[in-house]
Amino acid sequence: MSANSISAGKAKFNLVGCGLCHTPSLQTGTSSSNALSGQTVNLFSDLLVHDMGSRLSDGVSQGNAGPNEFRTAPLWGLGQRLFFLHDGRTSDLVTAIQAHSSSGSEASAVIGVFNVLPQSDRQDILNFLRSL
Repeated sequence: MSANSISAGKAKFNLVGCGLCHTPSLQTGTSSSNALSGQTVNLFSDLLVHDMGSRLSDGVSQGNAGPNEFRTAPLWGLGQRLFFLHDGRTSDLVTAIQAHSSSGSEASAVIGVFNVLPQSDRQDILNFLRSL
C-alpha cells in the first residue's frame, strides 16, 4: 500500500463521514500530571455511545446502553488487529464496515456514501485504516 493511497484514504475517510464518530483526535483536559495535560490523542473515536442498529446488536444491555448501543471503538491500532467490531465477530474489515449499516443505525447514511464510492476510493480508505 502506497503512502499516496493512505493519504487519499484519510481524506476520503473524513469526506464520507466516518470521522464524525471515529473522530481523528481528541485533546486531554487538565491533569495533575503535566505530561498528560493538553495532549492530542489520535484515538479515532469520540468516546460517545451511539445506536448502531439491529445488525450489530448483541442482546446485552450495560447501564443505560441498550443491546444495539455502543461506545465508538477507537480505531487507533486497527492495522494490528485480527478481529473487528465490539465482539470480534469478523476478521474482514469490509464486513465490519458494512455491519455499521442496518435498521436504526446512526451510521447507515455514512455507509451508504462509502458504498457508492468507486472501488479505488474504498481501497484507499481500507489502506488508511490498515495503516493505523
